[in-house]
Amino acid sequence: MSAVALASGDAFAGERPAVNPWLIALTVTLATFMELLDTSIANVALPNIAGGLASGEDEATWVLTSYLVANAVVLPLSAWLSEIIGRKRYYLICVALFTGSSLLCGLAPSLGTLIFFRILQGIGGGGLAPVSQAILVDTFPLEKRASAFAIYGQAAVLGPALGPTLGGLITDAMSWRWVFFINIPVGLIALFFANQLVHDPPVMQERTALARRAGAKVDFMGILLIALGFGCLEVVLDKGQRDDWFESTSICGFFIISAISLLAAVWWERRQRDPVVDLSLLTERNFVLANIFYFLFGFVLIGATVLQPEMLQQLFGYTATQSGLSLSPGALLLAFLIPISTKFIPWAGAKNLIALGFGLLALSMWYYSTLDLDATFWQIVGPRLVLGVGLSFLFVPISSVAYSRLNKEKNNKASSLTNLFRNLGGSFGISFVTTMLARRGQYHQTVLAEHINNSDPTALGAFHHLVRTLEGAGLSAPAANLKAQALTAHALDTQVSILSFLDAFWLLGLVALIGIPLAFFVKPTAAPVKG
Repeated sequence: MSAVALASGDAFAGERPAVNPWLIALTVTLATFMELLDTSIANVALPNIAGGLASGEDEATWVLTSYLVANAVVLPLSAWLSEIIGRKRYYLICVALFTGSSLLCGLAPSLGTLIFFRILQGIGGGGLAPVSQAILVDTFPLEKRASAFAIYGQAAVLGPALGPTLGGLITDAMSWRWVFFINIPVGLIALFFANQLVHDPPVMQERTALARRAGAKVDFMGILLIALGFGCLEVVLDKGQRDDWFESTSICGFFIISAISLLAAVWWERRQRDPVVDLSLLTERNFVLANIFYFLFGFVLIGATVLQPEMLQQLFGYTATQSGLSLSPGALLLAFLIPISTKFIPWAGAKNLIALGFGLLALSMWYYSTLDLDATFWQIVGPRLVLGVGLSFLFVPISSVAYSRLNKEKNNKASSLTNLFRNLGGSFGISFVTTMLARRGQYHQTVLAEHINNSDPTALGAFHHLVRTLEGAGLSAPAANLKAQALTAHALDTQVSILSFLDAFWLLGLVALIGIPLAFFVKPTAAPVKG
């Protein structure tokens, strides 16, 4: 048997947990679902938060930005922190901090305090996903990981997808504060069962004990550089379009700090004996490709999840709840298909499923780009169903590829990087679609405006026909003329908006295509993965 197979499979046999591993999988998945749900659940509640705390909607967006920045800072540090503190102890701290800060967010008396508590919530939540994934990798032998990843995958993709639906329902039925309060019972349950069921494997205990005996040196410089780099990058991505990107002095400043910090972090970390982020992992081809896939996965999924509710509320007159419900059928189909998709890995191969998954993602985005303003609810749901099928062929194969050729002691640090790349993909995806909406809106505004003027006989004829129709409805000639101008301007704005949304979906389809050729560079996994 190969060294990789030994490290990932049979060598693991002596470290399997005494309790049922599926109980551990459900426990850590519950906390992960709660955290990932919070990345999108507050989005639809922003207007209510702004009104309830007497602030502007632009200021209220810091409720989202602060959480994402804290997440981005903690994600790459979580593996190092779990080794120093002990993985189980660190995990329990994260669950407790996330749950406690959720309570404080719901009780926040002002926007400033809410943003502060969201930072605490992001710090706690940032450690949950990577540590949960590392626990699963160490809990299950290689031949059972696909099924374990399927459970985790359901949480990873359902959380962000169901967030707008649940957020809309809660906000409409109760209050925005309950968007945060619902985390409390889930967090307490996860905390109780994690304390009872989760245990650090011997290799993890040895690393923690060794670090303590040696008086582990804290890499303050590495932590500072990484925190600055990813924190400032997240601000650039989240605020860039609002502030007109590099026309803004503050965005330029954040970008420069981010670039210098991340470059310096790479240089510094490569020279440390025990780095905060293990960059040597990026020398293994399958792991690098898996992180690219995670990035593209997050880019397309989160980008589309942001676009669809915004389009439906802005152009189709949907409420927050209705627009959120349009995402639910795809999410439910995905939850059903992920466990089934694991059965295809042994005979189809991970790389073929990944290529198929990204192909379906591209098709779903181009399906979106064919919609018009007369689309029914189920015509809008259709592309989301195709998206759900595509995603079901991605998460488990990508996770299998990521860990297929890594030694067991690298699993903890690997999980931090995979989750970081997925989160960065989502942040880049949101920034991309908001920028494309603005840029394509300017383009279509210019093009359509050229055709609606006194020199275009078709447009002029349509305008006069509208004026006569309004006069026939009882309006005076001046009033009919003004009304016709207003209706024409509204029609122009509506067409500009729908064309911009369709363009953004089409471009997301191009991004998804990148994953297809890259899939065929994946090396065969060390051992067949069975569901």
